[in-house]
Amino acid sequence: MKLLENKTAIITGASRGIGMGISKIFAAHGANVAFTYASSEAPALALEKELTALGVKAKAYKSDASQYDQAEALIAAVVSDFGAIDILINNAGVTKDNLLMRMSEEDFDAVIEINLKSVFNMTKAAQRTFLKQRSGSIVNMSSVVGVKGNAGQSNYAASKAGMIGFTKSIALELGSRNIRCNAIAPGFIETEMTDKLDEKTVQSWRDGIPLKRGGTPEDVANACVFLASDLSAYITGQVLHVDGGMLT
Repeated sequence: MKLLENKTAIITGASRGIGMGISKIFAAHGANVAFTYASSEAPALALEKELTALGVKAKAYKSDASQYDQAEALIAAVVSDFGAIDILINNAGVTKDNLLMRMSEEDFDAVIEINLKSVFNMTKAAQRTFLKQRSGSIVNMSSVVGVKGNAGQSNYAASKAGMIGFTKSIALELGSRNIRCNAIAPGFIETEMTDKLDEKTVQSWRDGIPLKRGGTPEDVANACVFLASDLSAYITGQVLHVDGGMLT
């Protein structure tokens, strides 16, 4: 059963990791996929080809969601190319970790701008289309770090916690128009970024998780499918933890 048949989704930051995983699962569920990338053009075009081969419409857009004007232009381009937008996945994000005493103002500002301001930019830009349609599902990619904090990640934690507050507020604002807004809080997800870490360190993290493994991009993508589809038609303003029981 294809849960997203004939729906159009925008996924930011999708040329690798979790964003790429979401794009592939969405396409497998019948969604047309518009996705953005910051600089990795070759992987983005390869993904576009892979998704199109699944029989859906797919297109890669070079766009920086942290820039208000670029977010506005992106939404206009996607509506023009695809005819509608049903789902917005705010996934673009970066980390610039450091202890507060060593963190520069630039590193704090950059993380807030890319992780949090991008959610404002994209949601505001997409809202007009959703309001016209009187339907839409927004999923914001937060983190367990936004729920419990983490030493050395005060900028990242602040951005991801801010995302949760934004999610709940938008759910309240737009609910009467049948527009839903939820967040996902992934735990330790194994991607090409974690592949570069020391195996012993990674194993110790796995051992501390009740399910005894790191998550996969597919684990997060499947939760996204649920929140994007009509299966969750009566769910809004929620934070779904995809963390193997880490915060239980």
